[in-house]
Amino acid sequence: MSTENHGDSQGNAGAGADGGGALAGIRVLDLSRVLAGPWASQALGDLGADVIKVEHPGHGDDTRAWGPPFLSADGAEGDWADGDAERLSAYYLSCNRNKRSIAIDIAKPDGADIVRRLAAECDVVIENFKVGGLARYGLDHAALSRINPRLVYCSITGFGQTGPLAPRPGYDFLIQGMSGLMSITGQPEGEPGSEPLKVGVAVSDVFTGLYATISILAALRHRDRTGQGQHIDCALLDTQVSVLANQAMNWLVGGMVPGLMGNKHPNVVPYRTFKARDGHVIVATGNDGQFRALCRLLGLEEVGTSPRFADNASRLGRRDELEGLLADAIAGWDQAALIAAMAKAGVPGGPINRIDQVFAEPHLAERGLVREMTLEDGRKVPVVGYPARLSNSPATYRRPPPRLGQETAEVLEEMLGYGPDRVEQLRTSGVLGG
Repeated sequence: MSTENHGDSQGNAGAGADGGGALAGIRVLDLSRVLAGPWASQALGDLGADVIKVEHPGHGDDTRAWGPPFLSADGAEGDWADGDAERLSAYYLSCNRNKRSIAIDIAKPDGADIVRRLAAECDVVIENFKVGGLARYGLDHAALSRINPRLVYCSITGFGQTGPLAPRPGYDFLIQGMSGLMSITGQPEGEPGSEPLKVGVAVSDVFTGLYATISILAALRHRDRTGQGQHIDCALLDTQVSVLANQAMNWLVGGMVPGLMGNKHPNVVPYRTFKARDGHVIVATGNDGQFRALCRLLGLEEVGTSPRFADNASRLGRRDELEGLLADAIAGWDQAALIAAMAKAGVPGGPINRIDQVFAEPHLAERGLVREMTLEDGRKVPVVGYPARLSNSPATYRRPPPRLGQETAEVLEEMLGYGPDRVEQLRTSGVLGG
């Protein structure tokens, strides 16, 4: 585990608001909460942007309370009381590093005015309110773009800004079902435990956050060329349908309605899990050469050379027969021995790890994927780092996930010139927290 103390991925001392990364100098006003929006803003923050997270003074981002588990207080999980400002849930910690938290009640006129003033000084706004929800406060795209025509304004909703479903709230679980993803996830009909299943991570949120990040970067490039900002409309449903990838094209091109297939692949054979003597093994042959190598190491040379299984189309048409032969051969192997033999033969394969086994994998340690950050009170926060390695402008780890309203005074003084008396007055009136 790499240790960072408000420093970057190379161990250098981190800057304050400006991380010195690829997006240094870009300011993001993040009005979003939960996962899709915060996932996007965290990615921008990792790449050097100054992200200002706007939260409600009373409770902040919903995910602050989405636990247990919570980051311990001196190792004692039970020390936390509901609503404790120092309590940080694992869920919240997963998507809120490299941000500064300011606590503002936008329902109060002075609070909405502060957000407008901040937007005038920012490059990007990210929000995930229901369609039209921010218009009542004068914080919608139309209002803020009049103040700052160069602003890139990204709205994230369940169903988008237009269409008959636009007014409906959209949550990841709902989108996984409506998008068709759950209809292709789960054990096949007739097998034990057969039913549509959601993916074990909120992938519709995460994918939408990534598409939002990509779109924001494209819009910033356009802004730099033309001087014009724009509105980005990101919908969870649109995104999840888009990332159906080959399964969507199986229907659009071939009229194939994919169904529940368990761990089998709709287009490639053999590409699934098989049961070894002491556990399951993933076999993922992507071409004919890998298939023949698999057959050789299993002692099935005649299967690998048979014209009946010569190419993927042939194997797909005889899936049950072929997979039965492979299953019988694999059943006599120990898991570790088979995986080692496959690696030596150049056949893609591996185990099905539990989460604890994933983080015990030496390869991840060598890659430095897990980082450790330090809160102001000295508590250590392990985080999963930015996965891409940029050779000249790497991701940085400057700020651990903040307490609610931790930087309220700092941001308002820095960006708007508010002195301590003005900040205290706004706190007393309930406009500010922190």
